[in-house]
This record gives sequence, structure tokens and C-alpha cells, in this order.
Amino acid sequence: MTMTGIADDLTADSTAPDLRTALPGPNASAIIARDEAVTSPSLTRVYPLAVRRGRGCVIEDVDGNRFLDFNAGIAVVAAGHAHPDVNAAIHAQVDDVLHYCSSDFYLPAYADVSERLARLAPISGETRTFLSNSGTEAVEAALKLARHHTGRPNAIAFLGGFHGRSLGSLSLTASKSRQRSGFGALTPGSYHAPYWNPHGETGLTGADYIDEVLFKKLTDPDDVAAIFVEPIQGEGGYIVPPAGWLAALRDLCDRHGILLVVDEVQSGIGRTGTMWACEHDGVEPDILCVGKGLASGLPLAGIVARADVMDWEPGGHGSTFGGNPVACAAASATLELVEQGLADNAAKVGAHLLSALTELATQLPFLEQVRGRGLMIGIDAPDHDAAEALQEACFRRGLLTLTCGERSVRLAPPLVVTIEQADTAVSIIGDAAASL
Repeated sequence: MTMTGIADDLTADSTAPDLRTALPGPNASAIIARDEAVTSPSLTRVYPLAVRRGRGCVIEDVDGNRFLDFNAGIAVVAAGHAHPDVNAAIHAQVDDVLHYCSSDFYLPAYADVSERLARLAPISGETRTFLSNSGTEAVEAALKLARHHTGRPNAIAFLGGFHGRSLGSLSLTASKSRQRSGFGALTPGSYHAPYWNPHGETGLTGADYIDEVLFKKLTDPDDVAAIFVEPIQGEGGYIVPPAGWLAALRDLCDRHGILLVVDEVQSGIGRTGTMWACEHDGVEPDILCVGKGLASGLPLAGIVARADVMDWEPGGHGSTFGGNPVACAAASATLELVEQGLADNAAKVGAHLLSALTELATQLPFLEQVRGRGLMIGIDAPDHDAAEALQEACFRRGLLTLTCGERSVRLAPPLVVTIEQADTAVSIIGDAAASL
């Protein structure tokens, strides 16, 4: 397989940014007007971008403007837009069969992905895999499985965490109050602890808070089925906890017979320079949630669990579309690419990007803190409005980013990003920050 080789006029190394119209241009303005007349108001469009096509790390809009993509569809397009190997796998599978329900029949592509995940998962011993369509479905599956296996009702997650928006996963999500507002009672038995604070404020976090507060005041540990944690918090601000923080959770779970569910939906598939972010800490989950970058843009997610944990009976869980053969074909190609070099590229370019941004922050006080691992980097602005202003200023200069947390801008480009593209992004961020 090859890491590049996109054969048309919009190539991975095309000049970008290349802005040819006002933003939005006339075609984009027309599409946005049509869209807003008929789509759900719950959709939070962050800037007026109407996408026509993408290649590598470049997005072209419907007016011919080219942008450097440093959000990858929220860390989804791991192998870059339209990677030839992923596209070839998709086309080959489409020519054979588009769909046959994986809950009721055997699909070779489902077995292929499950075998790869079994080999790659950071879990010792035999594993089992269940495939779904999205990260929130994966978390729902993990929550159901944890309760089934342990016979316990409760679950613990972390403030700032994002695990999805369906009602079970939303009960674990504690990223923004508006994500919960108006939806009534969520799944009972859900508790939250503080995540690590990157700004050095003191106080109990993680395992210490759970042990000293939750277990003493709110829930007996014998009632807790699982602790759900992102090894690097995504929507919470791209926060990297210190060495030993995740291991303390593992120890806490082991002491009380609690399952550790590691949510790698955003941080997995090579994004941090290793296949899984929890590998940096040498921590093994009991259940691993995967998604986003797994199929480089097609809807595929799932859970990988210790075989003795995934003990539900036939019919205990299922999905009509989960493990769709076309998405599975894309996933097999993506995982091959990540193993062959994209994870290494994420580590190399990510280290360069982190160093360059850290140096830039010494020159621009507007950039208050830079942190991250691999191609999962967060930049703190002075406040929420300032972060949104930085996001907008980057867009106006042709760089696509997204805010996260209370006052952060995240950088999560496709894993094919080059050093040259990273340097272009740093230059744009510097110019945008200086303008603010």
C-alpha cells in the first residue's frame, strides 16, 4: 500500500490555502441557505464551509477555495481525504456487496477487521469485537456489556469528557451543559470525577477523587460496573494527563473488580503516534471503544473486550448496519496504512508541530498554553470567545481548525500531513493570533 499517489488536479501536496472568493463564496452561500431551511437546528456549523471534495490534507469548497484541513472531520479522516488505497478497497467491496446484516449472517469483511483489532488492541490474551456505526453506539455497547458482565448498575466518567449524545452515552458525557439541556432524566447510576487539570490547579482528580469522594459519599465500589475514561480528553480540551494518572485508575479498578473502559474513539488509530493513546502509559483496558478514524471517513466504530468479559448471549446486542462490509473494507485498508507508517508520521510531524507551536506561544501571549501528543494538539486562548475568534481567523486565512474545551483550539490533521503543511499551519495560526 502507498501513503500518497492521488491522481487528479487536487493532490495531497496541492497549494493550500488558496482562497479565490470572499468566504463564503456565492455557491457556498446558496447551499448554506438551502441547508438552513431544512436541517435540524441542533447542528452546530462552526464556519460557512460547503465542501466539494478533499484530497490528503486539502479541502476544496464549492467555489474552488482550497483549505488546509487540520481537523480531519473531527479526527475522522485518518488516512487523509480520498486515500487511493482506502478508495480502492471501498470500490472493490462495493462491486461485491454493499450490505448484509452482520447481526444475522457472516461477513468476511467483519471477520477481517475483528482479526486486525484483536491483534492490535492493547489487551493481553483473547479478545472479542463488536462493530457498530458510531462512537456513541460503541459507548452504549460498552455500558451494556459492563453492566451485563458485572451485574452492577453504576458507572463513573469524568468532567469534561465526551462519550456521545444518545441517552446512555450522554449520561457519561460531561463536556457542555447544553448537550444535556432539555433531555430530562438520563441513565441513573452515572457519576463524575474531575479529570486532570492542565493549568496546575490543586485538588483531587482521577482515582484519588473516586476513592476519597465518590466511594465514600455517593456509591459503594461494589455497585460500580465500569469507569469510562479518555486517555487524552478530546472535547474537554485535548488534555494529556501526567504519567501514572491512567495507571492509578487501572489499579483502582483491579482492587474493586470494576471494568476499565478506555474510550479511544478520538485518540485511537495512530493519532497520538501509537495505535492507541493508552499505550503511552502501558495501561490495558478491559473494554476498548474505537471509532472516528477507524474507517477513514466511513461510519464504523465498535468495542474490543477481553473474551471473558464479552460474555453476553446471542441476541444480547446487535446492529443492522454495524460492521457494514464497505466500511469494514475501508477500515482494513486504514489500519494497514497506520501500521505501515502513518502512526510514525503522526509522531514525527506531531513532535515538530508541538515544538513549533510552543515556540510561537513564547512570542504571542494570546496563545497561553500548547499541549498534546502526536497529531492531537490543543492551544489555549485567553477565554472561550478568544478561542472562537482564533478558529474564525484561521478559517478566513484558509486553515480549518475546531475549538474544544472551555477555551482551546484543537489541531487534528489527517495522519498523512507533512512537515511543510505543519509549518504552513503554524504560520497561519501565528498571523491569526497576532491579529487578535
